[in-house]
Amino acid sequence: MFVEGTLRWQVTEDCPWDLLVALALRDLAGLEGAGTHALPRVTPTVVPVLQGGATGGGRAVSPAARSALTGQWDALFEAAADREHRPLTPLLQPPHFAALDRALELQDFVLAHHDAAARWARDRHAEYARTSAEQHAQRAADIVDVVHEREHDLRRQTGYFRLDLDVLPLAESGAWIVGPHTVVVSTSLREDSRAFRDWFRPLVAALV
Repeated sequence: MFVEGTLRWQVTEDCPWDLLVALALRDLAGLEGAGTHALPRVTPTVVPVLQGGATGGGRAVSPAARSALTGQWDALFEAAADREHRPLTPLLQPPHFAALDRALELQDFVLAHHDAAARWARDRHAEYARTSAEQHAQRAADIVDVVHEREHDLRRQTGYFRLDLDVLPLAESGAWIVGPHTVVVSTSLREDSRAFRDWFRPLVAALV
């Protein structure tokens, strides 16, 4: 995670592990498009772990369990997206996944598919860390330059605002508000400096 800003404003950027795992589990369960947080599918596709010679994932969720699983996944996503209250350790800790003690349908699914989700999340997190390090100066400039442009337009310093950007590998380019200060930004949008600045400018104008 890196942080840009001053005492008056702050923008954080991260690729949270818990959100990566949660989205991987969602896609394995076939829940994309369902629930409160209807984010696009992830890319690349999560590959289920082979179990007994057959793929152990995909669409194995019964219709009866789908509603409960969707609600429980929404709660997991909200907890993972809340940076202020997110625990320092991963929410989903094997082998027992105690955080899901009251979410039995999701707990059963996680027990079966956590390895595939964690493997996918590990690869994506490493990709983000590598790209973020290589492009750190440009990414910082994308944020700071836009704020300075706004200050120049206003002929004053910006007022207080805080924004948390969660950069995730989604199949569609764009941004989605998932909390009071939190926006999910697709990897493709974040890696396109011009497109990111075009998106970020009206957001800064609305926040200042």
